[in-house]
Amino acid sequence: MLAIIIPYYKLTFFEQTLESLQNQTDKRFNVYIGDDASPENPVFLLEKFKEKVDFVYHRFEENLGGTSLVKQWQRCISLSKNEEWIMILGDDDLLSKNVVEEFYSNLPEFENKTDVVRFASKSISEENQKISEKFEHPKWEAALSFYYKRFKGLTRSSLSEHVFTRNSYLKYGFREYPLAWHSDDIAWIDFSQNKPVFAINSSYVIVRHSKINITGKKDNFDSKHKAEQLFFTDLVYEKLDFFKSNQKNEFLMTYEIAIKRYRKLTFKEWKFLFENYLKNAEIVPFLKCIRRFFKDNLAL
Repeated sequence: MLAIIIPYYKLTFFEQTLESLQNQTDKRFNVYIGDDASPENPVFLLEKFKEKVDFVYHRFEENLGGTSLVKQWQRCISLSKNEEWIMILGDDDLLSKNVVEEFYSNLPEFENKTDVVRFASKSISEENQKISEKFEHPKWEAALSFYYKRFKGLTRSSLSEHVFTRNSYLKYGFREYPLAWHSDDIAWIDFSQNKPVFAINSSYVIVRHSKINITGKKDNFDSKHKAEQLFFTDLVYEKLDFFKSNQKNEFLMTYEIAIKRYRKLTFKEWKFLFENYLKNAEIVPFLKCIRRFFKDNLAL
């Protein structure tokens, strides 16, 4: 069974989200709505859909999303029962009418072979104007390969377009980064457990970009930069050996830059960089790193 988890806070586009669930051609899913102590009470709207969508609604009295979006995701997931597969759907995102149908249609092909499934996606604006055509993915792809392509701007990814197994979630959980920025990126690497990610391109998730969601806001760059520092630190310390040599060098440089946005690197961090550039057996990046080390530290 499929659980669709909606961490609710904003009413603006929520009716369209619920309509997309109502219009699903396959009804084999349960919806769990966790209200993050929102000032915009959705009860009147939920009354309209209570006979059309099988949902559980719970209002939390304490707002968590303002300090930890990951903790809000976690407590919303805890509302669910024992469904094997989980989707976290944004309260402003939409599903094409055949998302659930295509999930079950493809299930025999990917069951027991993967712990992460992703759908094709489209982007729309807050005025419901199309931003992009449908973006598709390779049917099978290693999570690390997929992330490197995303890092290079060759593909895209959002939380809502992914489905993952409960077992993988219970094993790894979502990592705590500010604004949950990159928390989903590292999750797909963790949750995949070295198995490829399966893509369903015959249906799609519609991801909304607006001035009121985290992606569209312009006043949260400090938090996003802090999240990048934490994410790239985890990535290079835990996953670096799984990438190709040139990719390792790119991630090491990104890790260094992410730290320098806030402070100077410690000697321990420089040592880590030296060792890994040497391990890659590429002398030029290593020498450039040494030059940056002396430039930064002679200025003390």
